[in-house]
Amino acid sequence: MSAEQVSSLCEQLVKAVTVIMDPASTQRYRLEALKFCEEFKEKCPICVPCGLKLAEKTQTAIVRHFGLQILEHVVKFRWNNMPRLEKVYLKNNVMGLISSGTQSILEEESHIKDVLSRIVVEMIKREWPQHWPDMLKELDTLSKQGETQTELVMFILLRLAEDVVTFQTLPTQRRRDIQQTLTQNMEKIFGFLLTTLQQNVNKYRRMVGAPQEQEALTTPQKTDLAQEPKAQANCRVGIAALNTLAGYIDWVALSHITADNCKLLEMLCLLLNEPELQIGAAECLLIAVSRKFWRSPSWRSPLTFFSPTFYDCEVGNTVTSCVIWQLREITAGSKQGKLEDRKPLMVLFGDVAMHYILSAAQTADGEGLVEKHYVFLKRLCQVLCALGSQLCALLGSDSDVETPANFGKYLDSFLAFTTHPSQFLRSSTQITWGALFRHEVLSRDPLLLAMIPKYLRASMTNLVKVGFPSKTDSPSCEYSRFDFDSDEDFNAFFNSFRAQQGEVMRMACRLDPQTGFQMAGEWLKYQLTAPVDTGPMNSKTGEGLCSIFSPSFVQWDAMTFFSESVISQMFRTLDKDEIPVNDGIDLLQLVLNFETKDPLILSCVLTNVSALFPFVTYRPEYLPQVLSKLFASVTFEVIEESKFVVSVQAPRTRAVKNVRRHACSSIIKMCRDYPQLVLPNFEMLYNHVKQLLSNELLLTQMEKCALMEALVLISNQFKDYERQKVFLEELMAPVAGLWLSPEMQRVLSDPEAFISYVGADNKIADPVLEDPSGLNRSRISFCVYTILGVVKRARWPAATEEAKAGGFLVGYMPSGSPIYRNPCTEQVLKLLDNLLALIRTHNNLYMPEMVARLGETFAKALDMLEVEKNAILGLPQPLLELYDSPVYKTVLERMQGFFCTLYDNCFHILGNAGPSMQQDFYTVEGLATQLLSSAFINLNNIPDYRLRPMLRVFVKPLVLSCPSEYYETLVCPMLGPLVTYLHARLSQKWQVINQRSMLCEDEAADDNPESQEMLEEQLVRLLTREVMDLITVCCVSKKGVEHNTTAAVDGDDDEAMATEVTPPASAELTELGKCLMKQEDVCTALLITAYTSLSWKDTLSCQRTTTQLCWPLLKQVLPGNLLPDAVSWFFTSVLKGLQTHGQHDGCMAALVHLAFQIYEALRPRYAELKAVMEQIPDIQRDSLEQFDSKLLNPTLQKVADKRRKDHFKRLITGCIGKPLGEQFRKEVHIRNLPSLFKKVKPSLEADVLENEDGEGLTALFEP
Repeated sequence: MSAEQVSSLCEQLVKAVTVIMDPASTQRYRLEALKFCEEFKEKCPICVPCGLKLAEKTQTAIVRHFGLQILEHVVKFRWNNMPRLEKVYLKNNVMGLISSGTQSILEEESHIKDVLSRIVVEMIKREWPQHWPDMLKELDTLSKQGETQTELVMFILLRLAEDVVTFQTLPTQRRRDIQQTLTQNMEKIFGFLLTTLQQNVNKYRRMVGAPQEQEALTTPQKTDLAQEPKAQANCRVGIAALNTLAGYIDWVALSHITADNCKLLEMLCLLLNEPELQIGAAECLLIAVSRKFWRSPSWRSPLTFFSPTFYDCEVGNTVTSCVIWQLREITAGSKQGKLEDRKPLMVLFGDVAMHYILSAAQTADGEGLVEKHYVFLKRLCQVLCALGSQLCALLGSDSDVETPANFGKYLDSFLAFTTHPSQFLRSSTQITWGALFRHEVLSRDPLLLAMIPKYLRASMTNLVKVGFPSKTDSPSCEYSRFDFDSDEDFNAFFNSFRAQQGEVMRMACRLDPQTGFQMAGEWLKYQLTAPVDTGPMNSKTGEGLCSIFSPSFVQWDAMTFFSESVISQMFRTLDKDEIPVNDGIDLLQLVLNFETKDPLILSCVLTNVSALFPFVTYRPEYLPQVLSKLFASVTFEVIEESKFVVSVQAPRTRAVKNVRRHACSSIIKMCRDYPQLVLPNFEMLYNHVKQLLSNELLLTQMEKCALMEALVLISNQFKDYERQKVFLEELMAPVAGLWLSPEMQRVLSDPEAFISYVGADNKIADPVLEDPSGLNRSRISFCVYTILGVVKRARWPAATEEAKAGGFLVGYMPSGSPIYRNPCTEQVLKLLDNLLALIRTHNNLYMPEMVARLGETFAKALDMLEVEKNAILGLPQPLLELYDSPVYKTVLERMQGFFCTLYDNCFHILGNAGPSMQQDFYTVEGLATQLLSSAFINLNNIPDYRLRPMLRVFVKPLVLSCPSEYYETLVCPMLGPLVTYLHARLSQKWQVINQRSMLCEDEAADDNPESQEMLEEQLVRLLTREVMDLITVCCVSKKGVEHNTTAAVDGDDDEAMATEVTPPASAELTELGKCLMKQEDVCTALLITAYTSLSWKDTLSCQRTTTQLCWPLLKQVLPGNLLPDAVSWFFTSVLKGLQTHGQHDGCMAALVHLAFQIYEALRPRYAELKAVMEQIPDIQRDSLEQFDSKLLNPTLQKVADKRRKDHFKRLITGCIGKPLGEQFRKEVHIRNLPSLFKKVKPSLEADVLENEDGEGLTALFEP
């Protein structure tokens, strides 16, 4: 095509690009222009000349960028079909553009440089080293032309390393060839990078008048402004060289980094004091120091590790002897361990390196808060952390490394970061402090021991929660505005940071417990005498009271955490006779005598009482005072009169409720951990509780139950069955009288009566204050709370002899394990019928006719609480509302809380009944029938957010604690129908979600339909995990499988999973699992649920089910005669799972392994599996035949398991799902070139992708 035609077409392309980029263009014109450009790139035969013309310097930057994009498109998608001469023409012209076709380094646009380097790298990926052996020489030649070309060469080398090593965006053989050649030439490449860096930095420093390291004592002379552009050009090249080094340092042999007496590390330390280059230098230093070992790239070939001897091997030559020599060297070196390789890094503890690091930190910090300097400080902090990690790894090992002479200087500098105003920098140091404090050698070092008081003193400051981005009350606030988007983000970070500090403080106090206790005592005494400063923001709880931001409270809060951490560690560390009892008792006396009406401060006081309580074990006479303090707090109110107001009580704030709950928890903890200490005071405790319980309005039902739980815990120390039984009977008499009364039986058995009794059918005029049925609800709650508390806490003695002597032991199981009786059994079983009736009634409340009976005020009484929704959606609660707002703002919220808590607690009782009462519960007549007709009734109408806790707190513990004798009479009749129902329910819900994602629904189903859909979908996801977790823990033994017995955190959907996930070989069915699989209906339900769930869109559930459940279940039925259709369905289900979850590496690895297991185990018996394989898109039939023949012919030599699995994975590639961003992306095909090295032994498997181009093109890219 003539030059005129090229020019004409280029003019059209320029117009099209202008239209695309012009903000004033209409959408229609822009789409037409875009279509024209895309069709040109796909179809036009003269893309190369047009692209080169558009890329000329005379064009605008936008047009040049488009021209270069055309060339990149040609290389990526047309290279394989281009004639040799056209490839040479394109390559020469691209190199010409680098040489003379770009603007100067300071004028050229960064996106032009980027696309130009991409084009060269794409050509390298296709031709180097086999067809372009002189590529590195050409780049070296280009770099000698000037700074512009040198910077582009740096970009090329960096992008090449990223594509080949970091992102691995090319086929395996090509990646190996390029990486091997890079490794061979690494000495030259590294030398080139270091020389370029050094030369340009020296030129830059001379031009800006900075003193050279050799001339540090001379006065620098500033040069004239004419030199400024030249200096900036050198600086740009220096930055590019540092960025490129960062791309290589992470994976090259450590010998390159430590060559020439660690010349690279020395240069990087020097550059830390160069403002324009210091961030890049710190990045490189961090990567170098953070290396844990001589890293092997993922393809794991011994050729990765090339020593200098290997650099002499020419590309393409036979290197068998060289490889064998290298293998011997590696084998010998591996016996010495990898720590030896890291010893040169200790040079950074030397005087010079430490001086440069510290002076750079001081300079950056001394110039105020500038983002650039702050980023640099973060990197330096990370460097010091990594240095500490290396020291911990090397010291005390087999190596001969000693504690550095500058260890004290290092600790001082590290402490400076720990005391920096930035909360982020403070937190960054904690892990390293912990490593130092627990190190076997360093923890005994006098310098580190002398640092402990300083660290603890710093922690006293760091524990104070200040630095909220929205505030200005601390120097930390300014730094937080760089690091956190909101106060909620900061709060979440700080809570994690504080927990981390607590761990490290405990480690420090293990080394020096007395110092920590002394500091805690001083701080506690100070806070007890300091005046209260509420600050500018008063609490809504009352005038003159603290909010969570008040200066006094944040100090109290920090001091309390500090005291709790160090005192608990002191008791664990010191011997009994070393404990400072008198000092501890003095502190306890001060705390007990301290009076405050501020709920936030009082909560801190109670924590200090608990922290100091172990001292009471040495002085039991102080126990009554402690109990008195705690009981006074149980009835704490801000407004004293409200204790005696019987009619309407002002709603308590969260802070007040927390104090009361805190006091109850402290009493329970005391009775649980020190029952023998409290036992002599049992009567006093009992009388006090009875007095509190006599006033029905004084305590909430939870508080009443908590106090009763404390009594039950102490009664366990009676160690006398009859005495404890009489006590529990007396304790539960009020509950039994109320629970078994005719009126209550009627209310609990009839949904309509229940709705009326709790007041859910009323219309309330004042939704904040008016609540006529509150007392009725509290009575039901009191009964349920009490039953739960007794079932949870009543137990027999742990020692068999004591249990036998006390009358708790009633016999032995056939296996020889003892059978105990619980003193609460008789009382609880009396109440069981009404409890089951309440559960049945509660389930029936969700029937449409019952929902319709709810009053106007309570139409949403059965809905989720907002706080539950926020937790599931991952929305943070506003900070102040956590403490200052009433617990329930309206009577509707109180009703919602009542229904929610009641439902959960009923199932908690049933879940605890099995472990608590054992055979007495499991032998209840018709228990399975009773449970099926109560807990599992009307499940169709029960929402997901109610079904989840039922499975977690009732079904799972009931089943897991059930003795094997009752599997067939209780567990199988219950689980079979339940699993069948849950499968049907979840399948339907996932079908709705899938349809919703495919369709665009215009109708608004709710005030906020998007939020509602997200909530529903997340609930289905959480319910799915709950169901699959239930099936897994029931069926699969924990040997070799770690079950997540706790539910996933609401809203936490972590899909960043490991890529190598395979089911453990030892995953076997439990006895319960085997029993369930013997029942045909239960077996079918379990298998169908497990394999159907693989294609539900929940990655976490899919991975757990694949790795833990699917194969053990299927393996159990393999010996039988499975129907061919069933086998095909199992295999197809796994392939469907791959289609859904193949984009996630962890799921893909697990599903491929499962599909491979099924095919390998069942293909010899079922030819239908081959028919399923043949339906996979783009499957290679000949490769499938080859795989099948090897599988079906046992006489052939067995191929290695990994090779067979890799072959199988290639076969099923067509059904492995891709991320949305890749589904419509045009495939890039990079052909393999002739093998670079002769293989030591022949391959067992032919390469599927043969090189189609057999001609020898070694001279293709000759310059």
